[in-house]
Amino acid sequence: MLANYPLSKTEEAFFKDSETESISTKIPYLTVDNFPKLGLLTACRFLEWVSTNPDGVISLPTGKTPEYFIKWTKFLLDNWEKKKGLEIREKYGLKDTKKPVLKDLQFVQIDEFYPISSQQKNSFYHYVNKFYIEGFGLDPKKALLINSDEIRLAEGKSYREIFPDSKVDLSLRYREYTNNLERLQQESIYLIDQWCGEYEAKIREKGGIGFFVGGIGPDGHIAFNTRGSDIFSTTRLTETNFETQAVAAGDLGGIEISANRLVITIGLDTIVHNPEAVAIIIAAGEAKAPIVKQSLEQSLNNVYPATVLQKLKNGRFYLTKGAASKLTDSVDQYYFTGKWTFTKTERAVLELCKKLQKYGHRITMEDLKNDKYTSQIPDLNENTVKEVIQSISKKIDKGMEEEKNEVFLHTGPHHDDISLGILPQITKQLHENSNEAHFAVLTSGFTAVTNSFVIDTLKSTKKFLDEGRIQMVKYEDFYESGYKLKMDKDVYHYLTNVASENAEERLRGLCHRVVRAIVFTFGIKSTMQLRDQINEIITVLKNSYDGEKNPKNIQTLKGMIREFEEELVWAHFGVQVKNVHHLRLGFYTGDIFTEQPDKKRDVEPILNMLRDIKPTKLSLTLDPEGSGPDTHYKVLQATAEAVRQWSLEEDLSNFKIIGYRNVWFKFDAAESNVIVPVSLGDMSVMEDSFSNCYLSQVNASFPSYAHNGKFSTLARRTWVNQLSDVQLLLGKNYFYQHHTAKVRSSHGLIFFREMGVEDFLVEARELEKSTEGMM
Repeated sequence: MLANYPLSKTEEAFFKDSETESISTKIPYLTVDNFPKLGLLTACRFLEWVSTNPDGVISLPTGKTPEYFIKWTKFLLDNWEKKKGLEIREKYGLKDTKKPVLKDLQFVQIDEFYPISSQQKNSFYHYVNKFYIEGFGLDPKKALLINSDEIRLAEGKSYREIFPDSKVDLSLRYREYTNNLERLQQESIYLIDQWCGEYEAKIREKGGIGFFVGGIGPDGHIAFNTRGSDIFSTTRLTETNFETQAVAAGDLGGIEISANRLVITIGLDTIVHNPEAVAIIIAAGEAKAPIVKQSLEQSLNNVYPATVLQKLKNGRFYLTKGAASKLTDSVDQYYFTGKWTFTKTERAVLELCKKLQKYGHRITMEDLKNDKYTSQIPDLNENTVKEVIQSISKKIDKGMEEEKNEVFLHTGPHHDDISLGILPQITKQLHENSNEAHFAVLTSGFTAVTNSFVIDTLKSTKKFLDEGRIQMVKYEDFYESGYKLKMDKDVYHYLTNVASENAEERLRGLCHRVVRAIVFTFGIKSTMQLRDQINEIITVLKNSYDGEKNPKNIQTLKGMIREFEEELVWAHFGVQVKNVHHLRLGFYTGDIFTEQPDKKRDVEPILNMLRDIKPTKLSLTLDPEGSGPDTHYKVLQATAEAVRQWSLEEDLSNFKIIGYRNVWFKFDAAESNVIVPVSLGDMSVMEDSFSNCYLSQVNASFPSYAHNGKFSTLARRTWVNQLSDVQLLLGKNYFYQHHTAKVRSSHGLIFFREMGVEDFLVEARELEKSTEGMM
């Protein structure tokens, strides 16, 4: 494969660095350890190409995916002849490369929502101008951009007049209009189609795209060419599918908007029109592994849009090892190289059970010898499967061990991460009176609260104020200090009315906390001022477009609503408000790219919390590759540094770190060392607490691409699927005939990894190294 597709000098250097043994896929790929390094690889290849194509045609991605590509490109250009820049250039094939000049490059915008104002900061038009035209110093006159405001529509009207609800009915392409507005809409759709054809022609007049970088969606979409797109498609106005809408929800302010918004996108044939084009798909994280495997190993077909890169000799996938983990090459390398470990044995046997759909006790020696991977197990014998069964059983035993006299500090990057990750394990810990438990959410989480949720809540708050049903505002000292008191009472009031199914009183409990939050955030001194402030917030939000970055004080208000939700969840189990900690780390700003964690601003609050609480066990979201939302690995960096600093002050030889995962990315049974049985009761508690407490999330405005609904339902499905995998090995009778009721009642399993400090810091250190010197 590599002989037919020669790599550039930069690619050769990264290929050597990756220690990949061989490539057998239909499109060549390169792997790196994590998301930041993926950006470095892409930046180096981009600058290598620009150095020989200074006036070439480029098309670069939007969203969060290119964060480190953009940062590394700027860093390298700024440090081309400096020590750090020279080191990187020498290592990655750019030693003799003249510093590239970007100003004459011709930029082509890949896609855009339609309709959307070019003035909106969540439009791709704005993104391209900010990060590429201005950020890279490109000439805007040489750029082909998609500006909804400038696409001519019927009678010269604006899209706001033609599509007043921002919905475009493409059936008007084929049916008769029924009224004058539909007539204008039909004519406008034809004009948009004409514009798209002209856009395509302009790209082809340039000779096509010379350097393309794109991400890949969970359904395999490239640009907005979703699953099933014509391999010969060109620039067009089109609909999207649910997976794409779910991914876009964060950009547009909720699935409610993204589900009803069309897109303009270049086509698959647009990308490969130039036979000399360098076309790169970048993907990070294990969640992308299944679609990456299909895209690289399947023959050219419209179900997997990225297979179109097979048409190009310079088509490439750049992947993190997690994204590449399901490739046959990666699996082969895992089993056929390096030291054989018992983890490999476990994984091979578990996978064989799934492949053959056979229970462990029915796997024969012939099955083991005939399988590509189990046949590699050293000293393969009749007891091999039994040993794996015993090992997995011990992990379940460990998951049922009683924990006493422990001080737990459970942390999560976002609100609901802890609950979705390990709630059944926590409930067991909380039932033991000798344990002490604390919960800390490390970011504010305000981006998950929609404007419409806040507006509705504030309208209810006004109503209760007008009816005299928020009595605390009548106390003399309320606006001076009283608003800080009796936070637990709000929680208790709310949950009491969950129990009594009194929806109105439950809402009143939420409004009580919202009043406290507004008084705190805006420095309110009277009820009249409170009413005025509520009206002002409603006005600001009504005049904001969905997905717009809110003013800082409204971000704080939204964050405090999320904090109240988190307090409600843990109050289910008697945890007081004082034991729920809200760190609001400063790197979390609501910008498209959040900052790197700062050692003083972001590490010190975690370190001080460790010093104050002195936990014996710390749980955290373990995402060393950067496969989930970017907040995950940035919080991991800050937490790891805090633990490292704390280890210099305290003896942490007995300190344990529990690394958990949830709906974004998962452990398998082999790589975890603790397995926790989950009963139907556990699932009900999680579902009920999520539905009753995470009020702003129940409508799932920002759903996972894997499920159109609440994250709690997706977590439950994950636990059930994990049980199915293990059940194939152990047999169903292991569960329903077990000597403990906990296992007999289990209908799901949670996997996590318990580590000592050193093991944890080694994993986290790899991520930190990948961004050192850049920021």
